Amino acid sequence: MPAARIASWLANRSVHYGRIVTGTAFLTMLVTAGVVGAPGVLIVPLQREFGWSAAEVSTSFAIRLVLFGLTGPFAAALMNRYGVRPVVAAALLLIAAALLASLRMTTIWELDLTWGVMVGTGTGFTAAVLGATVATRWFTHRRGLVLGLLTASSATGQLLFLPLLADITARFGWRAAVVPIAVVLVVAACVLFLLMVERPSDLGLAPYGEAVVTPPADAAGSPFAALREASRVPLFWLLFGTFFVCGCSTNGLIQTHFIAFCGDFAIAPVTAAGVLATMGIFDFFGTVGSGWLSDRYDNRRLLFWYYGLRGLSLLFLPFSGFTIPALSVFAMFYGLDWIATVPPTVKLAARRFGRERAALVFGWIFTGHQLGAATAALSAGLVRTAYGTYTPAFLAAGGLCLVAALAVVTLARRDGETMSANLPEALPEPAI
Repeated sequence: MPAARIASWLANRSVHYGRIVTGTAFLTMLVTAGVVGAPGVLIVPLQREFGWSAAEVSTSFAIRLVLFGLTGPFAAALMNRYGVRPVVAAALLLIAAALLASLRMTTIWELDLTWGVMVGTGTGFTAAVLGATVATRWFTHRRGLVLGLLTASSATGQLLFLPLLADITARFGWRAAVVPIAVVLVVAACVLFLLMVERPSDLGLAPYGEAVVTPPADAAGSPFAALREASRVPLFWLLFGTFFVCGCSTNGLIQTHFIAFCGDFAIAPVTAAGVLATMGIFDFFGTVGSGWLSDRYDNRRLLFWYYGLRGLSLLFLPFSGFTIPALSVFAMFYGLDWIATVPPTVKLAARRFGRERAALVFGWIFTGHQLGAATAALSAGLVRTAYGTYTPAFLAAGGLCLVAALAVVTLARRDGETMSANLPEALPEPAI
């Protein structure tokens, strides 16, 4: 297979094949990010063409976010059983098929099926759980940095796709914007099928940072067994709850409704998409930096600062006046913190539950994230329909972030557990 030849060539130059695996996962998650962010561009065009309300369109996108999260634990289980390569490649093709099928939709149930059920299921297999699986299997040293890079792929995808999608939609309609994403998804599936390798031991390699090649640990167990065992650990509920808030304040709110919120203040969709792209630039550096920091500092303290600062930025936005300078400040401040929570959250899960089981447990934690995202996507649409403004939804999300910040430090003080860079990579694993 091409991967074996490339790995041999890289080994002769003292380069670990984990870099290729990381790059392949980065491309996959980057393309998926374009799909995840697209609803922010599509809400208004769909309303205008079909006469659907913001609440109706938001319901479809909320279905997508729920399934995006609920598939996480099952995605990890299927990757453990059948392999990352076939599972993720099939998911990419499913998403592409859903996008192409949506070109002919005329009713709201078709939107629910394509952009709700099919896209939600497919993206659930290609998002954070994929990044967690690659990072925990292939890296011991610099795991946090790799998590930061993979998580930042969503910001890069937004940076690349959203302004382009907004411009194509404004010029040629939303259908013309969907086709290029479907094509890129198919290309990404081909690249992943050629270059992705399940574990370092498949190539006779040790994980990066280790010297001994070891066979994979037994990862048997269903997602529900993992949930049952993890639910006995207070740390799991802390991460689940704070990730619920994370989803409320990112995917569900900003990615879905920010462009429409700006439209209420006469900001053109292309301009609003440019602001989101600016957030993507800052988020790339913020998330990579978060990965670097999570290798060196107490991960719970990092989460406290991330949620606290994000909450303040969301409370500021409705009162910013929506001028370009104010939106630029918001884009910088919020962007640095957009998904910086992922590296420390994954590292806390990996330390507590072990390398092979971390992705399965994190899948359930990520479910909390997407339940929060779906809650925000739906409730913000309902608020906009009922009151003619998104302001209450943004203020509520900011307040929840401040609550999450306090919850992190409260539980950390109560159990006296410190997650610093000096601790071993994994604590003893529970029987999951």
